[in-house]
Amino acid sequence: MQMFRILHYFCVKRKDFKTHNMGCGVESTNADWMGSLCPILSSMPLKHLAVPGSHDSFSFWVDEKAPVAPDQTAVVKHLAVIFRLLAKKVMKKWSMTQNLTFREQLEGGIRYFDLRVSSKPGEPGYEVYFIHGLYGHRVRDGLGEINRFLGQHPKEVVFLDFNHHYAMSEDHHRYLIATLQEVFGHRLCKANVVEEITLDFLWRNGYQVIVFYHHPWAEKRPFLWPGSKIPAPWANTADAYKLIQFLETTLGERAEYGSFHVSQAILTPRVKTIIWGLIQGLRDHLVERNLPTIMTWVEAQKPGINGVNIITSDFVELVDFASTVIRLNELLLPDLPIT
Repeated sequence: MQMFRILHYFCVKRKDFKTHNMGCGVESTNADWMGSLCPILSSMPLKHLAVPGSHDSFSFWVDEKAPVAPDQTAVVKHLAVIFRLLAKKVMKKWSMTQNLTFREQLEGGIRYFDLRVSSKPGEPGYEVYFIHGLYGHRVRDGLGEINRFLGQHPKEVVFLDFNHHYAMSEDHHRYLIATLQEVFGHRLCKANVVEEITLDFLWRNGYQVIVFYHHPWAEKRPFLWPGSKIPAPWANTADAYKLIQFLETTLGERAEYGSFHVSQAILTPRVKTIIWGLIQGLRDHLVERNLPTIMTWVEAQKPGINGVNIITSDFVELVDFASTVIRLNELLLPDLPIT
């Protein structure tokens, strides 16, 4: 019984959820939270753990001087031509869903990254960029930043979800895949049975990166996981209460897939939402006012079989989002009596 008490102490009390000032108004960091989990949790399938993620993870910087990205409609592109820089300044306010860099998100505990990529028109070669309305940084640069963090935190694991590819030829895909191999090398986890992926398994093999590639090219590379292994249902609503209903419904259906699962706790602006909040932007007009409702749902969740797995949010620094999700893992610990 004494051994149970000791194990229980280390599982519940031994935390590295320390508080530090990260700049940008961010106070909390969870740089080594995975490596600090107790053996009960690190031996569980990773699909049963609660993992914080970010939506449009790369959008902390977008280029107002570059062309409008190919994920936008012809109407938006036409308006951008007419109104030029003014239109792009408005687009920037609604395209940016994060304020923190990859490094800052990682330090704060984010381990899932939602990535949308594209080539840039008229540019020679096969360089690929992050996009959301406007072009962001080169993918190669972002991956390098993530890799440097992983080198300093060898027990931390990230999910990289390349779920949208725009204006990419076969050569662009070859270039991007070669870049992933070049940057991460031995850290790339080969596609496997989801139930067999635990932190213990990843640590033993030196794996730190699980790449999901929503494209047929995933079938040609053993270290690319197909998109079917990480469904991320999208509510596509600006109503927080409809979002909660959707999250509950899709969470109840996750057992059908036998995969990782992403709960996108995000709101999507409608045209009228953007018109009414034209100057304010996504954060001030839509996200902040609905965060209490969304966070109440997050706090009420439990990971485990049929429970939450990955939860994503916009502007992850506005509340203690990552720490809240990480703490959900305590609910998986056995409630052992202390005698």
